[in-house]
Amino acid sequence: MSEIAEYRLERVFDAPRAMVWRSWTDPELLARWYGPGVETIIHEFDLKPGGQWRNEMKWGENSNLSKMVFQDVVPQEKLIWHHSSTDSDWNIASNPMMPDWPRTLLTTVVFEDLGAKTKVTLTQTPFESTEEEIACFAQAMSGMDNGWGKGYAVLDDVLAELTSG
Repeated sequence: MSEIAEYRLERVFDAPRAMVWRSWTDPELLARWYGPGVETIIHEFDLKPGGQWRNEMKWGENSNLSKMVFQDVVPQEKLIWHHSSTDSDWNIASNPMMPDWPRTLLTTVVFEDLGAKTKVTLTQTPFESTEEEIACFAQAMSGMDNGWGKGYAVLDDVLAELTSG
């Protein structure tokens, strides 16, 4: 059995924890920064354990659907969800762009109060995955900072707007 790879990204945002939490849990704000460079449509967002976040990313004629099922929600402290690619009926399916990508990732986001700033620690690990899926994830981890980094840059703008407004 392969060792499970863990992607980890820590970032300090120049905004109080309540505001950063809101940007992750208010579907209107989340859609603005999650999936930078594409149109993000949130079809459902039920923020409670067992609740679902159904997400669509669109670019041109293409679309990518994913479903997140919340495992744990501790307001302003932690979000844990299972993140899966889906078919058009929201059933878990292989990622059409990367067939060996894990069908489900365990995602944990921790929010740490640093006074006027907030530290966010995001981790993702393959969940109940095959050897091939774990290997694919491990190989792709080095490029994941780029995608999350672009989203976080947009989030910086959203937080600055909320702070000033």
